[in-house]
This record gives sequence, C-alpha cells and structure tokens, in this order.
Amino acid sequence: MNKNSSKKQEDHNYEQEDEDPIDSTRKFFEGLGISQNISQISKSHYFYSELIQNLLKVDAIARGRITCSFSVLPYVGNYYGGFHGAAVAAVAERLAIGCARTMVTEDKQLFLGELSISYLSATPINVKMIADASVVRSGRNLTVVSIEIRSKETNKLSYTAQATLFHLPTPKL
Repeated sequence: MNKNSSKKQEDHNYEQEDEDPIDSTRKFFEGLGISQNISQISKSHYFYSELIQNLLKVDAIARGRITCSFSVLPYVGNYYGGFHGAAVAAVAERLAIGCARTMVTEDKQLFLGELSISYLSATPINVKMIADASVVRSGRNLTVVSIEIRSKETNKLSYTAQATLFHLPTPKL
C-alpha cells in the first residue's frame, strides 16, 4: 500500500466520523420506530398498569412475601429481543407494592420513594421467569422490599431490586 492510498483511506474514515451527531441520533430513533403513531388503547389512563398486571401470575402469597411467574412476551421486549429494562422496573415496582400491602393496611397510602435495580443478565423473549419479593423491613413510616427475578428453567438470577415504599399518614378528620 503506497503513501497516497493510505492518506486517502484516512481521509475517508475521517469523513464518516464527521457525520452530524444530531442527524445520526435522529436516524437511530427513527429506526427504533419512535416516529410511529401510538394506538388509542395505549393512551388510556390505566394502560401501563394493566399491561404489567396482565403479565404477572401470582403463584404464592403470604405475609411479607409474594412469588409470581411470567413469560417475557414480545410486548415487554426491547429492540434487541430481550426483556426491556423499563418492564423489569415495572415488574419490580408492582411486586414491591403488592408485597408491602401484605404488611401495611389498606388505609395507609404507599408511594415509591426509591427503586434500585441490578441488571445481571439479559433475558430473551419467551423465557419463563420467577419473581420473588420479600419484605426486608416494615415500620411505621416505610417498608423495604427485596425482589429477585430469575429464569424458571435454569434458576439463574437475572435481576435484583430493592424498593423503599413510604407510608403516607392517614388524614385525621
């Protein structure tokens, strides 16, 4: 390879790297389908809750503990064919609230104050999963719940989460 062709190759590589970052970002999101219209049903008030609720099947429930099973269906998948991170968070949130409700009376409102998730391993579409939630601590003002999500077939741990739910004081009327 002579000196001139090497220089031309470097110039060509530089031109490719010089593409407008805004334009390349826009193209990336368009490739994901960001500009497609959203169906009317997905704009309903409880769509998000129903989407995740319909995914989960309660296998066991006891004071301070819930076990659910589910399959990673395509509607909770990401562009790469795996369980979407936001869907993992939604499952963890739903389990944390349900588990806390086994310890906290219905007259106290709960709100999620913190949710930390460790994404240990990607999960492909159509894999069956088991999710275990257990109360770590429950007091007068807050409840802490630990969640583990693992493959039903291999028992491999894929996601762990910890949620802190705060109890709102009951109004005095």
